[in-house]
Amino acid sequence: MKDKVVIITGGSSGIGKAMAEVFGVNGSKIFITGRNLTDLHQAVTDLKSKGIDAHGFQADVSVEDDNRKMAEEAIQKFGRIDVLINNAGISMRALFSEVDLDVVKKVMDINFYGVLYATKYCLPEIMKHKGSVVGISSIAGYRGLPGRTGYSASKFALNGFLEVLRTEMLKKDVHVLTACPGFTASNIRKRSLTKDGTSQGESPRDEAAMMSAEECAHHIYRATVKRKKILILTGQGKLTVFLNKFLPGLTDKLVYNVMAKEANAPIK
Repeated sequence: MKDKVVIITGGSSGIGKAMAEVFGVNGSKIFITGRNLTDLHQAVTDLKSKGIDAHGFQADVSVEDDNRKMAEEAIQKFGRIDVLINNAGISMRALFSEVDLDVVKKVMDINFYGVLYATKYCLPEIMKHKGSVVGISSIAGYRGLPGRTGYSASKFALNGFLEVLRTEMLKKDVHVLTACPGFTASNIRKRSLTKDGTSQGESPRDEAAMMSAEECAHHIYRATVKRKKILILTGQGKLTVFLNKFLPGLTDKLVYNVMAKEANAPIK
């Protein structure tokens, strides 16, 4: 990854920032995006303090034109694009029977359409350099999670898109990675939307018991270097995918029971 230009959407915190650090310390030139300008500037400052060549760009992935401008600025700043990591994402927590459908749409706009927009505008450069497109999906893209209608639907859609892209790029030597973390310590649950679209505020899960963002980032870095197609993380995540494929009825019950144990769970 030395001297490769790596774009990371949603790179100012959590897994995104951790990936910026691991790619950066291995010699990549880092271009991160984020909606909050203060957080973005702080992340770039932190990266530069570690000797990383980093640049920040304020953008909302759900806005198509922001993605076009992002790709243009990356080329203007660094002269090329080698790797796009579609990391920006948002979650939600509410029963489908109670959720405002605008909440589901917002999640889809960020988690799914945001990836389509970013990939569309970066792909020509990536194809030139036979680089990589990485999508940060989720175990929720293989197994629907109760109370996470919009999130699971967006990740299922993302997995389908990445599978299509990987197949289309097969003879063009473009690498496409579907990375599926399990529960990982990050701020995504704190920013998760409730049924009316307000932020949840506090995580309903024990963040300290989860895989760290840094460990997750290292796994994704290695998978990108090795040009792996699919990365499923955590023992719980791998078991869930396996059981859901072969014993879907049992998995319904197991997943229900696990999710019902969350603090203030929408299912009981």
